[in-house]
Amino acid sequence: MVDREVLTGGGVNEVIRVGATVRRPTGPWSPRVHGLLRHLAARGFRGSPRFLGMTDDGHEILDFLPGDVSDYPASPAAASAEALATAARLLRAYHDATVEYARHAPRDGWQVAATEPVEVICHGDYAPHNCVLDGDRVVGIIDFDHAQPGPRRWDVAYAAYRWVPMTAPGNADGFGTTAEQAARLRFFCDEYGLDDAGRAGLVDTVAARLHALVDFMRTQAGAGNRAYAGHLADGHHVQYLADAAYVRDQRAVFERHLRR
Repeated sequence: MVDREVLTGGGVNEVIRVGATVRRPTGPWSPRVHGLLRHLAARGFRGSPRFLGMTDDGHEILDFLPGDVSDYPASPAAASAEALATAARLLRAYHDATVEYARHAPRDGWQVAATEPVEVICHGDYAPHNCVLDGDRVVGIIDFDHAQPGPRRWDVAYAAYRWVPMTAPGNADGFGTTAEQAARLRFFCDEYGLDDAGRAGLVDTVAARLHALVDFMRTQAGAGNRAYAGHLADGHHVQYLADAAYVRDQRAVFERHLRR
């Protein structure tokens, strides 16, 4: 008998593991994601699941990536320096694998609209809850539903917000003083290999990215998406906006550490 397991932690989609595969709901944007996953597989990128096909009831079939996925607050493994470093390196490897694809990829049809200038295909939600750990090492990326063509910095900004994390003192999901967060931000950007142009304006991009997330949540809830309506009812947007204000208020501390 094939093992079946409902995977927890996503908060939006019900994902079911069936043996060595997972079954996920699809949306109008899914063909774009499937094309991206096919490209990554063809490039030999091993940090993402392969798209294996569709079920009769319209669910996508993907590889199951074995390992641990952190919820919040971050697990000790996900909060480690090794996880921070390997998360940055894997994001860079993923971005580099999409550069050629991004040049010719359609700009429409994604769940989230493309952001100019297009340099890569952003994952769109690169966070502990969408990455797979082997011990303290980040080895895999899951849930590409928010993928979109865009600039590296747009994706790096949100990844840094989640992995550093760049959270206000009142956010129970965060940790570290501002100075400690700033040091981790520098470490993340160093491990990614973010150049000076990418670091310029990164702090403001983090705040802008959080405001864009709140706008997306409100749009989805207004369209009848119960998951996002629940997130708003629980006050997730309030914390995101508070974190955005905190990042801007502490810009000088973060930027002082970012300078190489």
